[in-house]
Amino acid sequence: MNREKAQRRFIFICLAPAVILATIFIFIPTINVFRMSLYRMGGITNKKSFVGFSNFVKLMDDKNFLEAMQNSILIIVMVMICTIVLAVLFAALLSRGNFKGKNFFRIIFYIPNILSIVVIAGIFGAIYNPSTGLLNTFLDAIHLSGLKHQWMGDPSIVIYSVIFALVWQAIGYYMVMYVAAMDGISAEIYESAVIDGANAADKLFRITLPLIKNIIGITWVLSLSGTLGLSYILVKIMTGGGPNGASSVILQYIYKIGMEQGSYGYAMALTVFITVFSAVLSVISQLLMNREKGE
Repeated sequence: MNREKAQRRFIFICLAPAVILATIFIFIPTINVFRMSLYRMGGITNKKSFVGFSNFVKLMDDKNFLEAMQNSILIIVMVMICTIVLAVLFAALLSRGNFKGKNFFRIIFYIPNILSIVVIAGIFGAIYNPSTGLLNTFLDAIHLSGLKHQWMGDPSIVIYSVIFALVWQAIGYYMVMYVAAMDGISAEIYESAVIDGANAADKLFRITLPLIKNIIGITWVLSLSGTLGLSYILVKIMTGGGPNGASSVILQYIYKIGMEQGSYGYAMALTVFITVFSAVLSVISQLLMNREKGE
């Protein structure tokens, strides 16, 4: 009995610092965000008035919010799909391909992930420059001047310019995870498949993907949370949400409402909405992963 009490006391002592820090820096601020979303208030003065759920009603009629939300969902979906598909294909090539320099290419693919997102924004800002940028210069060199664009100034394509930069940044990170998972698959399984007449596509879709589906599920959830934050930084630096809100994303819009326009209560309501939205997506992803495991 004394031993059990000592164990419980030891566990309590070990967990207490983490619980205290989580309470101070996570739980209490989160509760305050939910509370402040029910008020009309500014970020500088202490004046506030209780408005209930009026801030949440307002966001449903806010066209700028709906556009930012639409852009955020498009970025999340496109980046997750493109990144995971390309990362799996590159990982399969580097894990099972027979060519020299595989380790070199692993390093090359991973380099974008270790760069600061600010540096990446600068790189693609230079690439997309309409007059001196690498992309338009390359199109001129191969006599395809008709394809030249204002890549960050055209409302119809600016969001896809941001998506491409995010995919380029993320592929290497997930590829390394997939390579590690694929290297753990026994070579005997592939040898047996070859004897049975399996080709490269059969080995990828019938052996590799089913055996690493748990890792793919984990990276799916990581990509969901990571893309939401990185898209804000990239958009803030590259386009500022323009032109005319065409590249605005939800976190950038929240910053604009709260810090630039001073509508602090409304910004908190937007924060609550995106928090609940992200939590729902994460739960759905976890349920789908658990379902796959059960099957």
